[in-house]
Amino acid sequence: MKSKRAHILLPQDLVKEIDLIVGPRGRSAFLVETARDAVRRTKLLRFLENDAPSGQDRDLAEPADSAARWVRQLRRESDKRLRSRKSRAKK
Repeated sequence: MKSKRAHILLPQDLVKEIDLIVGPRGRSAFLVETARDAVRRTKLLRFLENDAPSGQDRDLAEPADSAARWVRQLRRESDKRLRSRKSRAKK
């Protein structure tokens, strides 16, 4: 996947906290995954806030249930990646 360099400024205390979790060599990957998670959640919230019909004649509870399952799955994946990073940083 192509990457593009972006210059960002972070508070020093936040950089220290990130380094404690993933180490200085893991910052970029950590920030990429964190940004991807935030984008997914933002898209999901926009979708859920949209009043437009989905175009399907289904029970109205089903999309919300599906969305809730999707959010839980995203959170589990995110927690798993974070635990993995923490264990690598301790080594």
